[in-house]
Formats: sequence, structure tokens, C-alpha cells
Amino acid sequence: MVRADKRRQIMQAAERLCASRRIHEITMDDVAASAGVGKGTIYRYFRDKDDLFLQIVNSGFDELCELVEREGRGQPGFDRQLLEVCRHVTGFFERRRQLFAMMQSEDTRMYWCKGDLRQKWLLQRRRLLSAVGGVIDRGKQEGRVRADLPGEVLAAFLLGMLRARTRDLLNLPERYRRHELVVELFCRGVADGAAAEAPPRQIRKTSAPGNRARADAH
Repeated sequence: MVRADKRRQIMQAAERLCASRRIHEITMDDVAASAGVGKGTIYRYFRDKDDLFLQIVNSGFDELCELVEREGRGQPGFDRQLLEVCRHVTGFFERRRQLFAMMQSEDTRMYWCKGDLRQKWLLQRRRLLSAVGGVIDRGKQEGRVRADLPGEVLAAFLLGMLRARTRDLLNLPERYRRHELVVELFCRGVADGAAAEAPPRQIRKTSAPGNRARADAH
């Protein structure tokens, strides 16, 4: 077996183990047994367990970024691009649930981590934000998206909604989990039409008699 295939075999075995255990419960002996290789073989490709799982997650980020970049370019118009990107992102999370769980776990761990490991993680996250942000920037060019916020900031909000849809809404009916609903909420918010169009009411300060009198005078 060529080197790249052996490396992939080990990574796939480690990912499968995450279906039934948390990362901190998995040992390198477990990975070796699942992959059908000696433990020493694993260390030819990965420095330690942290390096193994980080590389698995990074490969997932690479795959997801390539998916977003490809689908974002392949559709005419912002609406269609955004729908297709969200459809493929949610589909990726559904198909790769173990990987999704690993990404969530590593995200928490890297929040407290320092040094090169954290920098590599941030670069991968930035690439995904940039890929989704590129689609949102097309919406700005079409006048469909507010222009006062960077595309990557809006991308972070959108990806957060897609992650919540996959992680927190598993037991709800499918109509509440559709990627079209996520896009609608992202683009239009949760206010109904009347509430969205109504002008905001002024808040009158009544904490002191003088304030109350001035408010009444207006």
C-alpha cells in the first residue's frame, strides 16, 4: 500500500472511532487496532494523537472549503449560490457526523491552545470563512446584502446557524431543519413583515420626575 493510502486508512479508522467515543477516550492502540496496523506505523505519519486528530479535522476543512468554492462558482446569481452552498455544507455535516463532532471538539480545544497548533487551526477556519464570505460578497455586489459588515463576519454568523441546525435540532421535524429555512432566516431575520417595516418606537426615560416631565412635554 502506498504511503498516502496508508495515511488515509489510519485517519479513516480514527474518524470511525469517534462515532462511539470522545477523542480523549480514544488511544493510539485503539486506532492501530481499528486500522489494522501496528502502533509504530501510526507514528510514521503522525507525531502524536493530537497531530493525528488535528490532521483529520484539517483534511475535513480542506474538503469543505473545496466544496464551498466549487459550488459558489457554479451557480448563477447570489440567491442560487447561497442556497447551493448551504445545501452542500449541511449535506457534508450530515454525511460526516463523526468528523463534524471532531471539528466541534477541536474548536473548543483550540480556543485554549497556544502556539503553532492554534495558528494552523485559525488559518483553516479563516479559509472556510473566506470561501463562504466570497459568496456573500457577491450578494453585496447585487445589492442583496448589507454592505456595512465584512463578508467573513456574515459568513461566521451563517456557519454558526448551519452548525446549530446540525447539532441542536436533530429531534425536530425536517421542516425546521431545511437549509432553505436557514438561508431565509439569515437573509430576512425572524421579524414578520409588519414588524420589520414598522419604525422603532422611542423609549421615554421616566426614571426621574424631570425626565418624565420633559417626555410628557414632547
